[in-house]
Amino acid sequence: MTRYSIDPERHELIATWETGEGGLATRIAAVPAGTDTAALMRLARTLTHLSEAAWRTYTHPASAAASQDPNSEGWRRAAERKSFDEVPGAIVQPNLPQDGMLDVEYSPLVESAHRAGRALHALDNADLTDTVLAETVTELAAVENAELGDLAGRARQAVLLSREGASPVQVAAADRLLEQDPFGPTALFIEIDPTAAAVAAAHWLAAAAEVAAEASGHSPAAVPFEADNIEALAHETPTLVLQLLEAGASPYDAVTGLVRHALHIADGLLSDPAGLREQLEDIDDTLAQYTGPDTDPEDTGLRLTPLDPRRPAPDLLEDLLAGIHGCWLLHEEYDELDDEDDFGDDEDRDDGEQAGQQQDRSRSDFAHLVREVAAAHRNRLI
Repeated sequence: MTRYSIDPERHELIATWETGEGGLATRIAAVPAGTDTAALMRLARTLTHLSEAAWRTYTHPASAAASQDPNSEGWRRAAERKSFDEVPGAIVQPNLPQDGMLDVEYSPLVESAHRAGRALHALDNADLTDTVLAETVTELAAVENAELGDLAGRARQAVLLSREGASPVQVAAADRLLEQDPFGPTALFIEIDPTAAAVAAAHWLAAAAEVAAEASGHSPAAVPFEADNIEALAHETPTLVLQLLEAGASPYDAVTGLVRHALHIADGLLSDPAGLREQLEDIDDTLAQYTGPDTDPEDTGLRLTPLDPRRPAPDLLEDLLAGIHGCWLLHEEYDELDDEDDFGDDEDRDDGEQAGQQQDRSRSDFAHLVREVAAAHRNRLI
């Protein structure tokens, strides 16, 4: 989301937001030197809340909810998204106290706009109101662009957000990047929505696991675990994703399901009580040793979600790319390169140079094989 703050020395309202490459800032408005700083800070706070509410409609789209029935979560999300049209009017003509009473909106977004309008009303600066109104339109447009898969300009902050759904445009863009480099180019983290990137990465992980499984004799879902014996890897999540795909889930459903579950945990919701009960029953025999006032939760081995609930989609993307790297490690371990196809005269190269070129060749050969498998199974991504 965009954060708003006040520079008390320059008497400016400033907007800042993060991107995959770092933070950006812009001056929204300059105010007269005598303007009440506390009142300006209240305005900045309300605008930050407005941005947070607007971006939540992006990370929690109505389409990702289980139901669209009246009064359901999906119904509420759809209503909140439709409230974008009410924001400008609320800023210009906010609800004001009357006879000691104040109307409060049910919509967090619309109520944030009314609070911003009341802060502007207290400042009584028409030029500032016009500027803030234009800034709000810019912020809402950024959310709308991100929904369409266009992450240019202000919408670039979406590359750091975890979304319950994924834009087909962004999934296709991520797929093209992984086709260029199946190990995961940097552009995945600075140009693509992480949930969409993870959907594409799950497809490419499945292809990489198939290549490694053929070379090693292990099952595809066992490849990340076996690779962990070669090099320490975050193998649990790639293994889980591969198991979901083997069970018939699509990359989209596997990824968005994991991200959605983690977001629910972050929101304080228990979205899968039955799954938690099964998890507890599985360790019932050993749970006693982990119960007590001095127990460290990190020692129990129990996790409500395999992902970091503060950043589940970027965390998942990182783990899936680590899984692809692990597939290559196992493939390299078992793949017997043709000794007759050496790089020139060994006497002219030291051991480090030979090892580096051998590794480059191995990665290139592996990437070629993965591209072939990914292309053969492209229907699972589409």
